[in-house]
Amino acid sequence: MRAAERSTVTVQYRAQLLDEAVAEDMAELTRLRAKPDITFLDTLDTQRAGLGKLIPAASAEILEENPRWAYYPWRATAVAILGPKGFERLRLDRNRNKITVEEQQHFRTLTIGVIGLSVGHAIAHTLALEGLCGELRLTDFDEIELSNLNRIPATLLDLDLNKAVVVARRIAELDPYLSLVVHTAGATPDNIDEFSDGLDIMVEECDSLDIKVLARRAASKRGIPILMETSDRGILDVERYDLDPDLPFFNGLLGDDFDFGAFADMPTAEKVPHVLRILPPSQLSSRMVASMHEVGKTISTWPQLGSDVQLGGATVAAAVRRIGRGEPLESGRTSVDLHTALDRIADPRLGEEHTLEGA
Repeated sequence: MRAAERSTVTVQYRAQLLDEAVAEDMAELTRLRAKPDITFLDTLDTQRAGLGKLIPAASAEILEENPRWAYYPWRATAVAILGPKGFERLRLDRNRNKITVEEQQHFRTLTIGVIGLSVGHAIAHTLALEGLCGELRLTDFDEIELSNLNRIPATLLDLDLNKAVVVARRIAELDPYLSLVVHTAGATPDNIDEFSDGLDIMVEECDSLDIKVLARRAASKRGIPILMETSDRGILDVERYDLDPDLPFFNGLLGDDFDFGAFADMPTAEKVPHVLRILPPSQLSSRMVASMHEVGKTISTWPQLGSDVQLGGATVAAAVRRIGRGEPLESGRTSVDLHTALDRIADPRLGEEHTLEGA
């Protein structure tokens, strides 16, 4: 199907969960099985064997739970999986005890929203991977292009698909029980309230200053903490509007009395000085600073590496764990700079004081 044709149909991103013990679901499975182009994958025996080996042993309630079929329309494939409790117990078992059972249960009550699905793709997938939320809300207006594939773990089959849909499909194939809400228009004044209501944490990874301000207005109004990861030098900004709703936007880097409403009508060139106040060159890598002078001349836009983006997923996940556990995490900025860390490499036999700090 060509992109033009694909854009006219409803794009699916959730698995259809079907239980053979439910008459309506069984009828749907019978219909699907009658189609020669649909594949059925059944590894339930292996999954049940894994469940049976867990320590401590799974309860009778989990062991006797009805399995499900997860049908993925975009893959024309149905996969047999354990029921929701057994699936979660087995899939997340290796998290223990870096994440305790009680912590995992609490994380699964969190609703997290991610605005911008380039760097945000890695973040959303990592949050789902570790089971750090029960619902993910994803929004981006943009579509996957070939030039995105140096940092977004999508494929050629995803070209011209909305970025939020692509990551939602990837997460649905990882955990079909995780609630996913997708907005393909991006964050806008018309939908920011719907997107933000009920969020426990907001992750903001968009390019537009206007939308960054829109997100912070919504978060401060509702007392939602914001996390923003800048892939260069692993910069992480934390804004704890849940602890201080009067916290100035961008941790006050633009001043407490800055007129954020002026961004809406401000030409792009006039926004640059304000961007440089939020991300001053002194805090960026030398290669990024040099590249910014070449944008539109020898390079199309600012560079981003896939490894830096993946690191951002890990950094934000660590921050989410802290917020979810109620551990100290103040508003402010830190940097997880691997280049600098590798400069401090040392012989591990010389003692703890000579090894990498915080690495």
